[in-house]
Amino acid sequence: MWQPISEHISQATGKPFVIEKTRPVSGGCINQGYALQGRDRTYFVKLNKASGVEMFQAEALGLKQMWATNTIRVPEPVVWGASGTNSYLVLEWLEFGGGQSSAWAEMGRRLARLHRVREEKRFGWEQNNTIGSTPQINTWENNWADFFARHRIGYQLKLARRKGGNFGDENEVTARVKSLLKNHQPQPSLVHGDLWSGNAGILENGEPVILDPAVYYGDREVDIAMTELFGGFSGSFYQGYNEVYPLDSGYSQRKTLYNLYHILNHFNLFGGGYASGVERMLRELDL
Repeated sequence: MWQPISEHISQATGKPFVIEKTRPVSGGCINQGYALQGRDRTYFVKLNKASGVEMFQAEALGLKQMWATNTIRVPEPVVWGASGTNSYLVLEWLEFGGGQSSAWAEMGRRLARLHRVREEKRFGWEQNNTIGSTPQINTWENNWADFFARHRIGYQLKLARRKGGNFGDENEVTARVKSLLKNHQPQPSLVHGDLWSGNAGILENGEPVILDPAVYYGDREVDIAMTELFGGFSGSFYQGYNEVYPLDSGYSQRKTLYNLYHILNHFNLFGGGYASGVERMLRELDL
């Protein structure tokens, strides 16, 4: 398996790469992660089943788009493909450090600059990708309320029903979601899409970085909402963000709705332990 990957790296970079050592590292909940060490270079490799190659291709495309904005650091994708029973994504190796509050303030400012990128007038993306290992539907829509109700909450409710989750009538819930969002008309921003604390960090040189995206063009508030879902980011992060791009009024009400998407997804990925969280959010939102 490793030899075809090393050859692919050599072809892509134009520099011979011979693997001298491999060691397992954290690859998240969905993938296996490895460090590939050569004489003078190290790469980070994610592995999954061979069927995961489209997931990695979409992740690489998203990283390339974020990289091209020149706003916030992301791991640069090197190559991706399939070898035998495995699919793989090779990324540059990053060394993480601790990070002072000033670095997290800069993280906020740089994320705000990413969100100010205005390349699309619609909501969605050029292809479907994944949120964890769940398909994420990115069919283009002109209206944010329609997009979020149909392709985020509605789709997750369909999946949940197949897994035994009875969270109300799908049509009624999605109609209510549209009603909650009907007066909110955000500009489409390029969003990370899965921005919890495990997907953000500070490098040894103090530079902020975000990784493992599930990108699309959406309401920028979806990223900020998720940063508050599992413990929250440093207070300086939010201060930095608002210096550059202050949040719109009503965000505190919308964040629960936006995070419902992720809790539904966790139910679909990891099971019934998240059912109570889904039910609590539905009650809070009167859905």
